[in-house]
Amino acid sequence: MSNSSDLASKNSHEDVPQAVQEVVSQKERTSSAFTIACSGFALISDGLQNNIMSLTNVVFAQLYGAKYTSAWSTQLSNSLTVGTILGQVIIGYICDVKGRKWGIVISTLAIVLGIILVTASHGAHGSFHGFLWMFTVARGLTGLGVGGEYPSSSTSAAEAANEKMLKQRGPVFIMVTNFMLSFGTPFACILYLIVFSAAGGLNANLSTVWRTVFGISVLPPLAVFYFRLKMLNSKLYRKSAIQRNVPYLLIIKYYWKTLIGTAGAWFLYDFITFPNGVFSSTIISSIVHKKGHALIRATAEYQLLLGAIALPGVVVGALLVNHLGRRNTMILGFSGYLIIGLIVGCAYEKLIKVVPAFVVLYGLMQSFGNLGPGDMLGLTSSESYATAVRGTCYGFSAAIGKVGAVVGTESFTPIRANLGPRWTFIVAACCGLAGMAVTFFFIRNDLDGDLAEEDRKFMAYLEANGWQGEVGAAESVDELVEKEVASHK
Repeated sequence: MSNSSDLASKNSHEDVPQAVQEVVSQKERTSSAFTIACSGFALISDGLQNNIMSLTNVVFAQLYGAKYTSAWSTQLSNSLTVGTILGQVIIGYICDVKGRKWGIVISTLAIVLGIILVTASHGAHGSFHGFLWMFTVARGLTGLGVGGEYPSSSTSAAEAANEKMLKQRGPVFIMVTNFMLSFGTPFACILYLIVFSAAGGLNANLSTVWRTVFGISVLPPLAVFYFRLKMLNSKLYRKSAIQRNVPYLLIIKYYWKTLIGTAGAWFLYDFITFPNGVFSSTIISSIVHKKGHALIRATAEYQLLLGAIALPGVVVGALLVNHLGRRNTMILGFSGYLIIGLIVGCAYEKLIKVVPAFVVLYGLMQSFGNLGPGDMLGLTSSESYATAVRGTCYGFSAAIGKVGAVVGTESFTPIRANLGPRWTFIVAACCGLAGMAVTFFFIRNDLDGDLAEEDRKFMAYLEANGWQGEVGAAESVDELVEKEVASHK
Protein backbone atom coordinates (compact mmCIF):
# COMPACT_ATOMS: atom_id res chain seq x y z
CA MET A 1 0.00 0.00 0.00
CA SER A 2 1.70 3.17 -1.19
CA ASN A 3 1.10 6.69 0.06
CA SER A 4 1.26 9.92 -1.95
CA SER A 5 -0.47 11.98 0.70
CA ASP A 6 -0.28 15.52 1.99
CA LEU A 7 2.82 17.05 0.46
CA ALA A 8 4.50 15.01 -2.23
CA SER A 9 7.98 13.69 -1.54
CA LYS A 10 9.65 16.78 -2.95
CA ASN A 11 7.40 18.88 -0.71
CA SER A 12 7.87 16.88 2.48
CA HIS A 13 8.45 18.76 5.72
CA GLU A 14 12.13 17.84 5.59
CA ASP A 15 12.63 19.54 2.22
CA VAL A 16 10.47 22.64 2.70
CA PRO A 17 11.94 25.70 4.49
CA GLN A 18 10.43 26.54 7.89
CA ALA A 19 9.16 29.92 6.66
CA VAL A 20 7.30 28.23 3.79
CA GLN A 21 5.81 25.64 6.13
CA GLU A 22 4.47 28.40 8.35
CA VAL A 23 2.89 30.28 5.43
CA VAL A 24 1.33 27.13 4.02
CA SER A 25 0.02 26.09 7.46
CA GLN A 26 -1.55 29.51 7.92
CA LYS A 27 -3.26 29.27 4.53
CA GLU A 28 -4.49 25.78 5.38
CA ARG A 29 -5.96 27.05 8.65
CA THR A 30 -7.62 29.94 6.81
CA SER A 31 -8.98 27.52 4.22
CA SER A 32 -10.44 25.33 6.99
CA ALA A 33 -12.17 28.32 8.58
CA PHE A 34 -13.60 29.46 5.24
CA THR A 35 -14.66 25.89 4.43
CA ILE A 36 -16.72 25.73 7.62
CA ALA A 37 -18.22 29.21 7.15
CA CYS A 38 -18.98 28.74 3.44
CA SER A 39 -20.56 25.33 4.07
CA GLY A 40 -22.98 26.96 6.48
CA PHE A 41 -23.80 29.84 4.17
CA ALA A 42 -24.28 27.55 1.17
CA LEU A 43 -26.53 25.19 3.10
CA ILE A 44 -28.88 28.11 3.83
CA SER A 45 -29.51 28.00 0.09
CA ASP A 46 -30.17 24.25 0.24
CA GLY A 47 -32.62 24.72 3.10
CA LEU A 48 -34.34 27.49 1.16
CA GLN A 49 -34.65 25.33 -1.96
CA ASN A 50 -35.99 22.42 0.11
CA ASN A 51 -38.74 24.61 1.59
CA ILE A 52 -39.55 27.15 -1.11
CA MET A 53 -42.02 24.86 -2.90
CA SER A 54 -44.31 24.64 0.11
CA LEU A 55 -45.63 28.19 -0.34
CA THR A 56 -45.14 28.06 -4.11
CA ASN A 57 -47.70 25.23 -4.23
CA VAL A 58 -50.22 27.52 -2.50
CA VAL A 59 -49.41 30.37 -4.92
CA PHE A 60 -49.79 28.09 -7.96
CA ALA A 61 -53.13 26.81 -6.63
CA GLN A 62 -54.36 30.43 -6.53
CA LEU A 63 -52.88 31.30 -9.94
CA TYR A 64 -54.01 28.26 -11.91
CA GLY A 65 -56.98 26.90 -9.97
CA ALA A 66 -58.22 23.42 -10.85
CA LYS A 67 -55.61 23.06 -13.62
CA TYR A 68 -52.92 22.80 -10.94
CA THR A 69 -53.86 19.33 -9.73
CA SER A 70 -52.38 17.41 -6.81
CA ALA A 71 -50.49 15.30 -9.37
CA TRP A 72 -48.70 18.41 -10.71
CA SER A 73 -48.04 19.63 -7.17
CA THR A 74 -46.45 16.31 -6.27
CA GLN A 75 -44.40 16.22 -9.49
CA LEU A 76 -42.97 19.69 -8.94
CA SER A 77 -42.23 18.93 -5.31
CA ASN A 78 -40.58 15.59 -6.10
CA SER A 79 -38.48 16.92 -8.99
CA LEU A 80 -36.05 18.55 -6.55
CA THR A 81 -35.92 15.35 -4.49
CA VAL A 82 -35.19 13.11 -7.50
CA GLY A 83 -32.40 15.47 -8.57
CA THR A 84 -31.12 15.48 -5.00
CA ILE A 85 -30.87 11.68 -4.96
CA LEU A 86 -28.77 11.71 -8.14
CA GLY A 87 -26.58 14.51 -6.78
CA GLN A 88 -25.98 12.75 -3.47
CA VAL A 89 -24.82 9.54 -5.17
CA ILE A 90 -22.89 11.02 -8.12
CA ILE A 91 -21.25 13.97 -6.39
CA GLY A 92 -20.68 11.92 -3.23
CA TYR A 93 -18.56 9.59 -5.39
CA ILE A 94 -16.82 12.51 -7.11
CA CYS A 95 -15.81 14.19 -3.85
CA ASP A 96 -14.08 10.95 -2.80
CA VAL A 97 -12.20 10.17 -6.02
CA LYS A 98 -11.57 13.73 -7.28
CA GLY A 99 -11.69 15.81 -4.09
CA ARG A 100 -14.12 17.75 -1.91
CA LYS A 101 -13.49 20.92 -3.92
CA TRP A 102 -14.65 19.27 -7.16
CA GLY A 103 -17.91 18.22 -5.55
CA ILE A 104 -18.53 21.62 -4.02
CA VAL A 105 -17.89 23.58 -7.24
CA ILE A 106 -20.06 21.26 -9.38
CA SER A 107 -22.87 21.47 -6.79
CA THR A 108 -22.78 25.26 -6.69
CA LEU A 109 -22.86 25.57 -10.49
CA ALA A 110 -25.83 23.19 -10.75
CA ILE A 111 -27.78 25.10 -8.08
CA VAL A 112 -27.17 28.49 -9.70
CA LEU A 113 -28.06 27.31 -13.22
CA GLY A 114 -31.13 25.42 -11.97
CA ILE A 115 -32.51 28.43 -10.07
CA ILE A 116 -32.01 30.71 -13.08
CA LEU A 117 -33.93 28.28 -15.31
CA VAL A 118 -36.74 27.91 -12.75
CA THR A 119 -37.11 31.68 -12.53
CA ALA A 120 -37.31 31.91 -16.33
CA SER A 121 -39.68 28.93 -16.75
CA HIS A 122 -42.11 29.36 -19.61
CA GLY A 123 -44.06 27.06 -21.94
CA ALA A 124 -43.84 27.32 -25.71
CA HIS A 125 -46.66 29.51 -27.04
CA GLY A 126 -47.86 29.99 -23.47
CA SER A 127 -48.39 26.26 -22.88
CA PHE A 128 -49.32 25.56 -19.25
CA HIS A 129 -48.00 22.00 -19.39
CA GLY A 130 -44.82 23.19 -21.11
CA PHE A 131 -44.26 25.69 -18.31
CA LEU A 132 -44.70 23.01 -15.64
CA TRP A 133 -42.35 20.60 -17.43
CA MET A 134 -39.64 23.25 -17.76
CA PHE A 135 -40.12 24.06 -14.08
CA THR A 136 -39.83 20.34 -13.27
CA VAL A 137 -36.59 19.83 -15.22
CA ALA A 138 -35.02 23.02 -13.82
CA ARG A 139 -35.92 22.02 -10.27
CA GLY A 140 -34.33 18.63 -10.96
CA LEU A 141 -31.09 20.38 -11.96
CA THR A 142 -31.27 22.49 -8.81
CA GLY A 143 -31.77 19.26 -6.86
CA LEU A 144 -28.63 17.77 -8.42
CA GLY A 145 -26.66 20.63 -6.88
CA VAL A 146 -28.55 20.53 -3.58
CA GLY A 147 -27.89 16.79 -3.36
CA GLY A 148 -24.21 17.29 -4.10
CA GLU A 149 -23.92 19.81 -1.26
CA TYR A 150 -24.88 17.13 1.28
CA PRO A 151 -21.79 14.91 0.94
CA SER A 152 -19.34 17.55 -0.31
CA SER A 153 -20.12 20.41 2.10
CA SER A 154 -20.84 18.18 5.08
CA THR A 155 -17.71 16.03 4.72
CA SER A 156 -15.62 19.17 4.19
CA ALA A 157 -17.13 20.84 7.27
CA ALA A 158 -16.59 17.73 9.41
CA GLU A 159 -12.96 17.37 8.32
CA ALA A 160 -12.23 21.08 8.75
CA ALA A 161 -13.85 21.09 12.20
CA ASN A 162 -11.83 18.00 13.12
CA GLU A 163 -8.64 19.96 12.34
CA LYS A 164 -9.63 23.17 14.14
CA MET A 165 -11.84 22.12 17.07
CA LEU A 166 -11.92 18.36 17.65
CA LYS A 167 -13.81 18.37 20.96
CA GLN A 168 -16.47 20.73 19.63
CA ARG A 169 -16.69 19.13 16.19
CA GLY A 170 -20.21 17.80 16.78
CA PRO A 171 -21.88 21.05 17.91
CA VAL A 172 -20.01 23.12 15.28
CA PHE A 173 -20.96 20.68 12.52
CA ILE A 174 -24.62 20.81 13.55
CA MET A 175 -24.73 24.61 13.61
CA VAL A 176 -23.15 25.01 10.15
CA THR A 177 -25.18 22.21 8.54
CA ASN A 178 -28.57 21.33 10.02
CA PHE A 179 -29.16 24.73 11.62
CA MET A 180 -28.62 26.38 8.24
CA LEU A 181 -30.76 23.80 6.44
CA SER A 182 -33.55 24.21 9.00
CA PHE A 183 -33.31 27.98 8.79
CA GLY A 184 -34.51 27.53 5.21
CA THR A 185 -38.10 27.12 6.43
CA PRO A 186 -38.48 30.52 8.15
CA PHE A 187 -36.20 32.09 5.52
CA ALA A 188 -38.53 30.97 2.72
CA CYS A 189 -41.54 32.33 4.61
CA ILE A 190 -39.87 35.66 5.40
CA LEU A 191 -38.74 36.01 1.79
CA TYR A 192 -42.25 35.27 0.49
CA LEU A 193 -43.87 37.69 2.95
CA ILE A 194 -41.44 40.52 2.09
CA VAL A 195 -41.83 40.06 -1.67
CA PHE A 196 -45.61 39.61 -1.32
CA SER A 197 -45.89 42.91 0.58
CA ALA A 198 -43.49 44.74 -1.74
CA ALA A 199 -45.45 43.56 -4.78
CA GLY A 200 -48.71 45.02 -3.49
CA GLY A 201 -49.87 42.70 -0.72
CA LEU A 202 -53.46 41.62 -1.28
CA ASN A 203 -53.26 43.17 -4.75
CA ALA A 204 -49.93 41.58 -5.67
CA ASN A 205 -49.27 39.94 -9.03
CA LEU A 206 -48.61 36.38 -7.84
CA SER A 207 -46.56 35.45 -10.91
CA THR A 208 -44.20 38.34 -10.13
CA VAL A 209 -44.06 37.24 -6.49
CA TRP A 210 -42.93 33.65 -7.04
CA ARG A 211 -40.45 34.51 -9.81
CA THR A 212 -38.89 37.24 -7.66
CA VAL A 213 -38.60 34.86 -4.70
CA PHE A 214 -36.81 32.25 -6.80
CA GLY A 215 -34.61 34.91 -8.38
CA ILE A 216 -33.47 36.19 -5.00
CA SER A 217 -32.73 32.63 -3.86
CA VAL A 218 -29.80 32.45 -6.30
CA LEU A 219 -27.82 35.01 -4.25
CA PRO A 220 -26.53 32.77 -1.37
CA PRO A 221 -24.77 30.20 -3.59
CA LEU A 222 -23.37 32.97 -5.79
CA ALA A 223 -22.07 34.85 -2.75
CA VAL A 224 -19.75 32.02 -1.66
CA PHE A 225 -18.73 30.70 -5.08
CA TYR A 226 -15.45 32.66 -5.27
CA PHE A 227 -14.31 31.51 -1.82
CA ARG A 228 -15.13 27.91 -2.66
CA LEU A 229 -12.95 28.11 -5.76
CA LYS A 230 -10.03 29.08 -3.49
CA MET A 231 -10.52 26.34 -0.87
CA LEU A 232 -8.04 23.50 -0.25
CA ASN A 233 -8.98 19.90 0.34
CA SER A 234 -8.54 18.89 3.99
CA LYS A 235 -5.36 17.32 5.39
CA LEU A 236 -7.39 14.20 6.19
CA TYR A 237 -8.45 13.88 2.56
CA ARG A 238 -4.96 14.48 1.17
CA LYS A 239 -3.55 11.86 3.51
CA SER A 240 -6.21 9.15 3.22
CA ALA A 241 -7.95 9.49 -0.17
CA ILE A 242 -8.30 6.45 -2.41
CA GLN A 243 -8.74 7.88 -5.91
CA ARG A 244 -8.17 4.69 -7.92
CA ASN A 245 -8.85 0.97 -7.46
CA VAL A 246 -11.49 1.64 -4.78
CA PRO A 247 -12.24 -1.66 -2.91
CA TYR A 248 -16.04 -1.41 -2.84
CA LEU A 249 -16.63 -5.03 -1.80
CA LEU A 250 -14.36 -4.63 1.22
CA ILE A 251 -16.08 -1.31 2.04
CA ILE A 252 -19.48 -3.03 2.12
CA LYS A 253 -18.14 -5.89 4.25
CA TYR A 254 -16.62 -3.46 6.72
CA TYR A 255 -19.45 -0.94 6.92
CA TRP A 256 -22.64 -2.93 6.15
CA LYS A 257 -24.06 -2.57 9.66
CA THR A 258 -23.26 1.13 9.83
CA LEU A 259 -24.86 1.68 6.41
CA ILE A 260 -28.07 0.03 7.62
CA GLY A 261 -28.06 2.46 10.53
CA THR A 262 -27.37 5.72 8.71
CA ALA A 263 -29.35 4.89 5.56
CA GLY A 264 -32.25 3.21 7.38
CA ALA A 265 -32.69 5.96 9.95
CA TRP A 266 -32.41 8.61 7.22
CA PHE A 267 -35.13 6.85 5.18
CA LEU A 268 -37.52 6.91 8.15
CA TYR A 269 -36.69 10.52 9.04
CA ASP A 270 -37.18 11.84 5.51
CA PHE A 271 -40.33 9.74 5.07
CA ILE A 272 -41.79 11.82 7.90
CA THR A 273 -40.18 15.21 7.61
CA PHE A 274 -40.25 15.88 3.86
CA PRO A 275 -43.96 15.40 3.17
CA ASN A 276 -44.73 17.29 6.37
CA GLY A 277 -42.50 20.09 5.11
CA VAL A 278 -43.63 20.13 1.49
CA PHE A 279 -47.32 19.84 2.36
CA SER A 280 -47.28 21.82 5.61
CA SER A 281 -48.71 24.83 3.77
CA THR A 282 -51.40 22.58 2.28
CA ILE A 283 -52.27 21.30 5.76
CA ILE A 284 -52.33 24.79 7.27
CA SER A 285 -54.24 26.37 4.37
CA SER A 286 -56.89 23.65 4.68
CA ILE A 287 -57.70 24.73 8.26
CA VAL A 288 -57.29 28.51 7.80
CA HIS A 289 -60.65 29.94 6.82
CA LYS A 290 -59.51 32.51 4.25
CA LYS A 291 -59.40 32.73 0.48
CA GLY A 292 -57.36 34.23 -2.32
CA HIS A 293 -54.41 36.48 -1.52
CA ALA A 294 -55.41 36.63 2.16
CA LEU A 295 -55.03 32.83 2.34
CA ILE A 296 -51.46 33.07 0.99
CA ARG A 297 -50.45 35.68 3.56
CA ALA A 298 -52.10 33.84 6.49
CA THR A 299 -50.54 30.54 5.42
CA ALA A 300 -47.09 32.16 5.14
CA GLU A 301 -47.47 33.69 8.61
CA TYR A 302 -48.41 30.38 10.21
CA GLN A 303 -45.69 28.69 8.18
CA LEU A 304 -43.20 31.17 9.65
CA LEU A 305 -44.44 30.36 13.17
CA LEU A 306 -44.09 26.66 12.40
CA GLY A 307 -40.49 27.12 11.24
CA ALA A 308 -39.63 29.35 14.19
CA ILE A 309 -40.86 26.73 16.67
CA ALA A 310 -38.97 23.93 14.91
CA LEU A 311 -35.64 25.78 14.70
CA PRO A 312 -34.65 25.76 18.44
CA GLY A 313 -34.63 21.97 18.32
CA VAL A 314 -31.44 22.17 16.25
CA VAL A 315 -29.72 24.24 18.96
CA VAL A 316 -30.90 21.91 21.75
CA GLY A 317 -29.49 18.94 19.82
CA ALA A 318 -26.15 20.73 19.43
CA LEU A 319 -26.04 21.36 23.19
CA LEU A 320 -26.92 17.75 24.05
CA VAL A 321 -24.78 15.84 21.56
CA ASN A 322 -21.52 15.82 23.55
CA HIS A 323 -23.34 14.93 26.79
CA LEU A 324 -25.77 12.24 25.60
CA GLY A 325 -23.82 10.93 22.62
CA ARG A 326 -24.90 10.72 19.00
CA ARG A 327 -27.08 7.62 19.27
CA ASN A 328 -28.94 8.63 22.42
CA THR A 329 -29.67 12.11 21.09
CA MET A 330 -31.11 10.64 17.91
CA ILE A 331 -33.33 8.26 19.88
CA LEU A 332 -34.60 11.20 21.94
CA GLY A 333 -35.55 13.05 18.76
CA PHE A 334 -37.37 10.06 17.25
CA SER A 335 -39.30 9.68 20.51
CA GLY A 336 -40.77 13.15 19.90
CA TYR A 337 -42.31 11.90 16.64
CA LEU A 338 -43.81 8.98 18.53
CA ILE A 339 -45.30 11.00 21.39
CA ILE A 340 -46.40 14.20 19.63
CA GLY A 341 -47.47 12.35 16.47
CA LEU A 342 -49.87 10.26 18.55
CA ILE A 343 -51.17 13.31 20.45
CA VAL A 344 -51.89 15.29 17.27
CA GLY A 345 -53.27 12.27 15.41
CA CYS A 346 -55.62 11.20 18.17
CA ALA A 347 -56.83 14.72 18.98
CA TYR A 348 -56.81 16.02 15.38
CA GLU A 349 -60.47 17.02 15.08
CA LYS A 350 -60.31 19.08 18.26
CA LEU A 351 -56.92 20.64 17.51
CA ILE A 352 -57.80 21.97 14.04
CA LYS A 353 -60.48 24.13 15.62
CA VAL A 354 -57.70 26.02 17.43
CA VAL A 355 -55.20 26.74 14.64
CA PRO A 356 -52.42 28.27 16.83
CA ALA A 357 -52.45 25.24 19.17
CA PHE A 358 -52.30 22.89 16.19
CA VAL A 359 -49.36 24.81 14.66
CA VAL A 360 -47.48 24.86 18.00
CA LEU A 361 -47.78 21.06 18.42
CA TYR A 362 -46.93 20.54 14.75
CA GLY A 363 -43.85 22.74 15.24
CA LEU A 364 -42.80 20.89 18.39
CA MET A 365 -42.95 17.59 16.51
CA GLN A 366 -40.66 19.02 13.85
CA SER A 367 -38.44 20.52 16.56
CA PHE A 368 -37.88 17.05 18.03
CA GLY A 369 -37.05 15.85 14.54
CA ASN A 370 -34.41 18.57 14.25
CA LEU A 371 -33.06 17.82 17.73
CA GLY A 372 -32.57 14.13 16.98
CA PRO A 373 -32.27 12.67 13.49
CA GLY A 374 -32.11 16.07 11.79
CA ASP A 375 -28.95 16.94 13.74
CA MET A 376 -27.47 13.48 14.12
CA LEU A 377 -27.86 11.84 10.72
CA GLY A 378 -25.50 14.21 8.92
CA LEU A 379 -23.09 14.12 11.84
CA THR A 380 -23.03 10.33 12.25
CA SER A 381 -22.78 9.84 8.48
CA SER A 382 -19.71 12.12 8.50
CA GLU A 383 -18.09 10.44 11.50
CA SER A 384 -18.92 6.75 10.98
CA TYR A 385 -16.90 6.28 7.80
CA ALA A 386 -13.23 6.61 6.88
CA THR A 387 -12.15 9.66 4.91
CA ALA A 388 -11.49 7.61 1.76
CA VAL A 389 -15.16 6.60 1.50
CA ARG A 390 -16.85 9.31 3.57
CA GLY A 391 -18.40 11.13 0.61
CA THR A 392 -19.66 7.97 -1.06
CA CYS A 393 -21.16 6.43 2.11
CA TYR A 394 -22.59 9.77 3.25
CA GLY A 395 -24.09 10.33 -0.21
CA PHE A 396 -25.55 6.81 -0.31
CA SER A 397 -27.11 7.18 3.15
CA ALA A 398 -28.57 10.58 2.31
CA ALA A 399 -29.85 9.28 -1.04
CA ILE A 400 -31.70 6.43 0.67
CA GLY A 401 -33.14 9.11 2.93
CA LYS A 402 -34.38 11.01 -0.10
CA VAL A 403 -35.94 7.81 -1.44
CA GLY A 404 -37.86 7.85 1.83
CA ALA A 405 -38.80 11.46 1.08
CA VAL A 406 -40.16 10.50 -2.35
CA VAL A 407 -42.10 7.53 -0.93
CA GLY A 408 -43.43 9.72 1.87
CA THR A 409 -44.42 12.54 -0.48
CA GLU A 410 -46.14 10.11 -2.86
CA SER A 411 -47.91 8.42 0.06
CA PHE A 412 -49.00 11.61 1.82
CA THR A 413 -51.96 12.49 -0.41
CA PRO A 414 -53.37 8.90 -0.60
CA ILE A 415 -53.06 8.50 3.19
CA ARG A 416 -54.74 11.86 3.77
CA ALA A 417 -57.47 11.16 1.20
CA ASN A 418 -58.24 7.52 2.06
CA LEU A 419 -57.56 7.28 5.79
CA GLY A 420 -58.06 10.89 6.87
CA PRO A 421 -55.71 13.75 7.82
CA ARG A 422 -55.10 12.43 11.33
CA TRP A 423 -53.37 9.35 9.93
CA THR A 424 -50.48 11.36 8.49
CA PHE A 425 -49.49 12.07 12.10
CA ILE A 426 -50.18 8.53 13.35
CA VAL A 427 -47.96 7.14 10.57
CA ALA A 428 -45.27 9.64 11.64
CA ALA A 429 -45.51 8.24 15.18
CA CYS A 430 -45.04 4.69 13.86
CA CYS A 431 -41.98 5.78 11.89
CA GLY A 432 -40.64 7.44 15.03
CA LEU A 433 -40.83 4.12 16.86
CA ALA A 434 -39.11 2.31 13.99
CA GLY A 435 -36.42 5.02 13.92
CA MET A 436 -35.70 4.50 17.61
CA ALA A 437 -35.18 0.78 16.99
CA VAL A 438 -32.90 1.24 13.96
CA THR A 439 -30.84 3.85 15.79
CA PHE A 440 -30.43 1.70 18.92
CA PHE A 441 -29.23 -1.38 17.03
CA PHE A 442 -27.18 0.14 14.18
CA ILE A 443 -25.82 3.59 15.16
CA ARG A 444 -22.61 3.77 17.21
CA ASN A 445 -22.40 6.00 20.28
CA ASP A 446 -18.58 6.39 20.25
CA LEU A 447 -18.19 8.76 17.32
CA ASP A 448 -16.74 11.79 19.08
CA GLY A 449 -13.08 10.82 18.61
CA ASP A 450 -10.50 11.93 16.04
CA LEU A 451 -11.58 11.08 12.48
CA ALA A 452 -7.99 10.06 11.77
CA GLU A 453 -8.43 7.08 14.12
CA GLU A 454 -11.27 5.73 11.96
CA ASP A 455 -8.97 6.13 8.95
CA ARG A 456 -6.24 4.09 10.65
CA LYS A 457 -8.66 1.27 11.51
CA PHE A 458 -10.05 1.18 7.97
CA MET A 459 -6.60 1.17 6.35
CA ALA A 460 -5.48 -1.63 8.68
CA TYR A 461 -8.55 -3.64 7.65
CA LEU A 462 -7.81 -3.13 3.95
CA GLU A 463 -4.18 -4.16 4.40
CA ALA A 464 -5.17 -7.23 6.42
CA ASN A 465 -7.49 -8.28 3.59
CA GLY A 466 -4.80 -7.99 0.94
CA TRP A 467 -5.82 -4.76 -0.74
CA GLN A 468 -2.98 -3.04 -2.58
CA GLY A 469 -3.41 0.48 -3.89
CA GLU A 470 -2.31 4.06 -3.70
CA VAL A 471 -3.48 6.12 -0.72
CA GLY A 472 -3.42 9.90 -0.55
CA ALA A 473 -3.84 12.84 -2.89
CA ALA A 474 -1.08 15.36 -3.55
CA GLU A 475 -2.77 18.27 -5.25
CA SER A 476 -3.51 21.98 -4.85
CA VAL A 477 -1.43 22.31 -1.70
CA ASP A 478 1.65 21.21 -3.67
CA GLU A 479 1.20 24.08 -6.09
CA LEU A 480 0.89 26.39 -3.08
CA VAL A 481 4.16 25.06 -1.65
CA GLU A 482 5.94 25.45 -4.98
CA LYS A 483 4.83 29.08 -5.24
CA GLU A 484 5.96 29.82 -1.69
CA VAL A 485 9.32 28.07 -2.24
CA ALA A 486 9.86 30.11 -5.42
CA SER A 487 9.01 33.35 -3.60
CA HIS A 488 11.57 32.58 -0.85
CA LYS A 489 14.45 31.97 -3.26
